[in-house]
Amino acid sequence: QVQLVESGGGLVQAGGSLRLSCAASGGPFSINAMGWYRQAPGKQRELVAVITSGGATNYADSVKGRFTISRDNAKNTVYLQMNSLKPEDTAVYKCNAVDSGKRDYWGQGTQVTVSS
Repeated sequence: QVQLVESGGGLVQAGGSLRLSCAASGGPFSINAMGWYRQAPGKQRELVAVITSGGATNYADSVKGRFTISRDNAKNTVYLQMNSLKPEDTAVYKCNAVDSGKRDYWGQGTQVTVSS
């Protein structure tokens, strides 16, 4: 059973930066895509960024140019570097992984709060 453990959330002022990490454990496993989703109070969960095992990336329009997703396949870890944060980025950020059998795994979530 794959387990995802996130870290790096917190409180930051607008314009600041945070780096989220998500490590997968509980293998052996073959993880294809890893990504980050977020959910703000009263809103639906939305994709923030995703990266495949080959390094292809996709971003939500709202974070393009500000967030960067990266991955260390050897460590089964995905990172989200968030720069120029805005109050509207405030949400619970959850890590997601999809394995070779197309099974979904989720982390417990980490709170990101951006003050104005």
